[in-house]
Amino acid sequence: MTGPHTRGILEMTAAMVVSGTIGWFVVTSGEPPVDVVFWRCLFALPALVAICLAGGHLRVSLLDRRKLMLAVGGGVALVLNWLALFSAYPLASISVATIVYNVQPFLLVGLGLAFLNEPISRDRLAWLAVAFAGTAVMTLGGAQIGSPTGAGGYLLGIFLSLAAAFFYALAALAARKLRGTPPQLIALIQVATGVLMLAPLADWDTLPTGLGTWSVLVTLGFVHTGLMYALLYGAIQKLPVALTGTLSFLYPVVAVAVDLFAFGHVLTLTQAIGGGAILFAAIATTLNWSPFQLKTPAAPGDRP
Repeated sequence: MTGPHTRGILEMTAAMVVSGTIGWFVVTSGEPPVDVVFWRCLFALPALVAICLAGGHLRVSLLDRRKLMLAVGGGVALVLNWLALFSAYPLASISVATIVYNVQPFLLVGLGLAFLNEPISRDRLAWLAVAFAGTAVMTLGGAQIGSPTGAGGYLLGIFLSLAAAFFYALAALAARKLRGTPPQLIALIQVATGVLMLAPLADWDTLPTGLGTWSVLVTLGFVHTGLMYALLYGAIQKLPVALTGTLSFLYPVVAVAVDLFAFGHVLTLTQAIGGGAILFAAIATTLNWSPFQLKTPAAPGDRP
């Protein structure tokens, strides 16, 4: 039989593969980002209710007023993250937007310093410089060759990807303050917040038409949110933090592959170099590698 460790690896791998196809479904839907995020939250709601019920997490005793407000605040940040990232896909391409989005660990380090007084080590500052340089190279390289939306559209896509990373870091910061609260319950509150936020903004006069569009939106809710959360949290419970963090970088790799095969988007050499620098710096930060010594620390740190 498969042991817990192996099952955890399989669950984490499946979760990252599912995550890597989100951009494909978002672009294929043809719907505005506000509508895509609204329907994603709405269809994810029953899936997460079922997950919380199965795990015995729907209990009032698990939340007080402070925790509820933190979870709701994290939900607002998460929804803004999705809106910004989904808006970036058609502007900068799924590949570029996803790679730039992976600067989020460094933004979380900055937020930790600002709000939690967490010191920034020399190593993390060095990797931050590498990630910043990679972002600059990718931005300048892409702007020079232009994009289907023009150089201005490409730069806007980069900006929206960075904004998405910032809002995700805010959501992660809120989650840090909710230690001890079941993450499945936090996710449920977050998508419920998204439904309430976006219901007044959704286009109710022009609802999606066609079975294909509805299938994509339902899949984004049930599979890319409900199932993905179940796989992710199942893996987190079985695997060491370092291995979970390392496997999470399958997400951008899958996204780049999907963008290539589904839409024919190929990174230029300059974009690939810049993107590689971002991902390498993020992996090095996750595993606590030091650029100033050859030997890595014995105990890798948590991924922000």
